[in-house]
Amino acid sequence: MSTDAYSLPPQPAPDPDSEQFWEATTRGELALCRCVECRTWIQPPLERCRHCAGETRFESVSGGGTIYSFIVVRHPCCPGYLDDLPGLVGLIELDEQAGLRLTARLVDAEPGQLAIGQRVQAEIVDLPGGEFRVPVFRVVDSAG
Repeated sequence: MSTDAYSLPPQPAPDPDSEQFWEATTRGELALCRCVECRTWIQPPLERCRHCAGETRFESVSGGGTIYSFIVVRHPCCPGYLDDLPGLVGLIELDEQAGLRLTARLVDAEPGQLAIGQRVQAEIVDLPGGEFRVPVFRVVDSAG
C-alpha cells in the first residue's frame, strides 16, 4: 500500500464559520473575519462581532506578524508529520491588530533559532492528501 492513514495529515472540515477562510487559502490568500461596523478583527470567526454585534465578513490580512508563543513537538503525534521532527507550531500575533493570533506550523527553522517576538511571514502551501491549502509561517529575521 502506497499510503495509509498515518502518512497524510488530517484534512480540514469547513463549516459555515470557516468556509470563507478555506476559500481564501485556495486562492493563495490569508483572510480572517472582521466586523464591518467597528472594524475589529475576530479570530476564531463569528457571525456577529463580540464587541458591537455588527455583521462580519472575511478580509485579507498581510500575513506578517510576530511569534507570540511556540512549542517544539519532539514526539510523533500528528498523522502526516510523524517523521517531521522536531515540529514547530507557533501562535502568531498578526500585524493587523494586537491580540489577533493564528496558530500554524513554523517551517524552515530549527528550535534554537526561534524567539518570542521574532518576525514571521505567512505563506499558503498545499496540504498533502486533499484539495486544501493551509497557512504556514517562515521566519523573516534572525532571533536576537
